[in-house]
Amino acid sequence: MTVKDVADAGKKAKSLGIQAVALFPVISDKHKDEGGTHAWDPTNLVCKATKAIKNKAPDLGIICDVALDPFTSHGQDGIVSDGAVLNDETVDALCKQAVIQAEAGADVLAPSDMMDGRIGAIRAALDNSGHKNKIVLSYAAKYASSFYGPFRDAVGSSAALGSADKRTYQMDPGNSDEALREVRLDLEEGADWVMVKPALPYLDVIYRVKTNFKVPTLAYHVSGEYAMLHAAGQNGWLDLRKTMWESVVSIKRAGADAILTYAAMDLAEALG
Repeated sequence: MTVKDVADAGKKAKSLGIQAVALFPVISDKHKDEGGTHAWDPTNLVCKATKAIKNKAPDLGIICDVALDPFTSHGQDGIVSDGAVLNDETVDALCKQAVIQAEAGADVLAPSDMMDGRIGAIRAALDNSGHKNKIVLSYAAKYASSFYGPFRDAVGSSAALGSADKRTYQMDPGNSDEALREVRLDLEEGADWVMVKPALPYLDVIYRVKTNFKVPTLAYHVSGEYAMLHAAGQNGWLDLRKTMWESVVSIKRAGADAILTYAAMDLAEALG
């Protein structure tokens, strides 16, 4: 979408009763480099879109993704040296990114990078820059999933990654205990809300997080989950509307307080 399209979509979303939208940018290659430095440029696409939405729908919540992968030439979520992602250097960059997003009008800063210690550092950076009331939504349990493919294709990180992956910092799909450790650490560092991503293959994790911590727990119904239902619907194998609804209800039933889904507008319209 263009910035104007995003602003119009935000206004429509609010009219349908949707409380917040999450922004993800598709960045021109000329703005990408190894350090992802355009991520903290206050004139970047995310900041422009945030301001445009707030102008048309001032009461709509805006969730900004705090991660470098749309801005890096290599497609990783962090700064890379000798093939390794540098945790502390990346955290410093994420702090700068979160502050400029807050200044643009974001209501929720959502670190999705899975670096260690970034929640505490971002919370401190926001507080020190006069943004104490901004919400920090931690992607605390983000798995190294194969369901991210359509999103990565859309933002261009699939091509940049090539044969590389993100398994050194995202979580092992076979491990649910690690999710509880990660959530606990992020809450101790000051996270207000926590995210489980993806949603459908990890309903047990959503349930465990909500049951154990009783904090605002969100789930991300990711691009692959959404796309496979559309593909099945287009082929006549499934009823798209019914299966999409059933999928989202299952995420809610597992314990999610809020759901990020590409089907939000369609579902809201169906609810009337």
